[in-house]
Amino acid sequence: MLQCIQSSLKDILNDPNNLTWVSGALVPLVIGILYLKFNAAPQRPRAITRPTVSQPGGTRTTIMSPPKADLAPPRPDPFTLQELKRYDGTDASLPIYVSIKGTIFDVTSKRDVYGPPTGSYRVFAGKDASKAFGLSSLKEEDADPDWSTLEPKYLKTLNEWYTFFRKRYNVVGRVVDMPEPVRHLVWPTATESDDLTEVTAVI
Repeated sequence: MLQCIQSSLKDILNDPNNLTWVSGALVPLVIGILYLKFNAAPQRPRAITRPTVSQPGGTRTTIMSPPKADLAPPRPDPFTLQELKRYDGTDASLPIYVSIKGTIFDVTSKRDVYGPPTGSYRVFAGKDASKAFGLSSLKEEDADPDWSTLEPKYLKTLNEWYTFFRKRYNVVGRVVDMPEPVRHLVWPTATESDDLTEVTAVI
């Protein structure tokens, strides 16, 4: 069979008329492949980089921006999830807010990262996407405020992200209508002070 195919190809290539037909078919094909390779739209990343990485000896260090020492005192201003949507970066006159575990952070200083239309993490803007942070996901369907179904390893990642944001962005409010399974875990609850230092240990 292989010899038969090789013989047929040899006959085609040895005939000048066939060569003209083959070259006429291949050239557009090659051009099309090259166009797709160099002009295709870049793929949006589907996962976020975890805020810390393991080091020898079991220690963990951040791979992102260092903590800030000049953060303002946290504000417990109440927001509903619907109200939070206004702060997704669409309106340039408003700040950009991201909520994790019901705590709202002002990330306006990173508008290029969280703002539309090209911010890599714009899926988080104007919403509480705790579940997505835990899963390290950039999928719209994972940007959900209910993190109660996350497995322990994903809860650990979620808490790492919470701690990362808490040390770098001002807290400007809290979400007051979080899903029922996690509502009692949002700062500040009736049994907690306004001090956020213990929140990461809650779940």
